Amino acid sequence: MSRASEQAYAKIRAHLLSGAVKPSEQLTEDRLAQITGVSRTPVREAVRRLEDELLLVRSDTKRLFVADWSRDDIEEMFTLRQMLECHAAERAARRLSREQIGALEALNRDLKAAIEQTPPDVARFLDANRAFHEVIIEAAQSPRLGQLLPKLVEAPVVLRTARTYSPDDLRQSARDHDELIAAFAAHDPDWARAVMGSHLRRAFHTFARAVGPAAGKNET
Repeated sequence: MSRASEQAYAKIRAHLLSGAVKPSEQLTEDRLAQITGVSRTPVREAVRRLEDELLLVRSDTKRLFVADWSRDDIEEMFTLRQMLECHAAERAARRLSREQIGALEALNRDLKAAIEQTPPDVARFLDANRAFHEVIIEAAQSPRLGQLLPKLVEAPVVLRTARTYSPDDLRQSARDHDELIAAFAAHDPDWARAVMGSHLRRAFHTFARAVGPAAGKNET
């Protein structure tokens, strides 16, 4: 992508993360060009990238909308994510270098700092969380995982439910990261896989409480 397209991508993505737009809200290229300060051509390139990441969607009439997901969508995303990211954690536990473990520790410190702001800085939390999981995916040394996981990691988190996390939920996420780091430092793939699995299931159930029961199901 060109520099202008990268700039447009970063600004549009930040706009989506900020909560300034709601799920299913319609957007136009003209509006996005105003937000980003670039012409419509790099905006179109940025939008295509965000569509690939499932953050923006097109209707049958080609209108552009902020993506929205049902509880069923989120459950499927998390099921797929758990399968793949537990495998990534297992692989990474055998391969993480001392420098990569240090990077995870630094990212989790930044994540904790975001949580302790008043109110918590959710956009900063999400950025640190995404970078944390990206280090794990990189350490897994699997190009296939690198292609498949980003869409599943980002999509259900950014636009739907991260802002429903309580401060305690956010702190629990940071504690899960601490235990993942301990498992990685021990180079224990079974431990890393187990912690990643419980981390993701806990996140899913927090998300599920926010969006309500799945279609055709009643929760008691």
